[in-house]
Amino acid sequence: MKYLVIGHPIAHSKSPQIHQAFAAQFNLLDFSYERCLAPLDGFAGLVAQFAEAGGAGANITLPFKEEAFRLCTKLTERAAAAGAVNTIKCVDGVLLGDNTDGAGLVADLLRHTGLAGKRVLLLGAGGAACGVLLPLLEQMPQSLTIANRSVARAMSLAEKFSGNIKIIAQAFDALEGEFDVIINATSASLSGEALPLAGSIFAKDCVAYDMMYGKGETPFMEQARLAGASQCIDGLGMLLGQAAEAFYVWTGLRADIVPVLAAMRAAL
Repeated sequence: MKYLVIGHPIAHSKSPQIHQAFAAQFNLLDFSYERCLAPLDGFAGLVAQFAEAGGAGANITLPFKEEAFRLCTKLTERAAAAGAVNTIKCVDGVLLGDNTDGAGLVADLLRHTGLAGKRVLLLGAGGAACGVLLPLLEQMPQSLTIANRSVARAMSLAEKFSGNIKIIAQAFDALEGEFDVIINATSASLSGEALPLAGSIFAKDCVAYDMMYGKGETPFMEQARLAGASQCIDGLGMLLGQAAEAFYVWTGLRADIVPVLAAMRAAL
């Protein structure tokens, strides 16, 4: 069974060590997983060649998730909702596209807190936010607010995913009230930037989650801690969670992320 992670750049990807660790849990001796640097103008051809050579599946990372969405011949509901694909399964000439980011986020959040009946705030309205909205809504929060610098972008997402759950679109500096779970889906932490958020939006027992991760606190985690959030969590568990979901899509096996997460945390 041969698998790849495809991106540009790709040398930084931790996916090979993660998936090899998952495979070792089940003694899958024929499981092979490698990095693949795709030319910016050659993604589709590379995927076709890989599938024709008997490749079983691939993870897709930046900047190819939307191109993968257009390339796949069949999509899961969560991939269709996200408009992006991060996992491809090759089955009898069919490219099945999935998006496991939201499942990974929710699985990690549920290890720390429930989501049902909670007031959830999602910061950002880009691809990362779009990829997790459907799984978040499936947890039946009391309400979900999308905040973004561009309110129009937030409103567009709110309209796209509107249904049984109340979705509100606001600007960062217009946020009012308190939230039980606040998720940072922006890239602000990568640049060391603090978001323009009032400290009052963090409820007493608020869980603050940053999709970014690194050694120590991210800027958003520090901001949340100083505002009184009870738990501040980074996105390393989401990375492992989305990988475990992809592994399940390919193999039907549920890997245990806990020992892999502990090893990766220690190595940061």
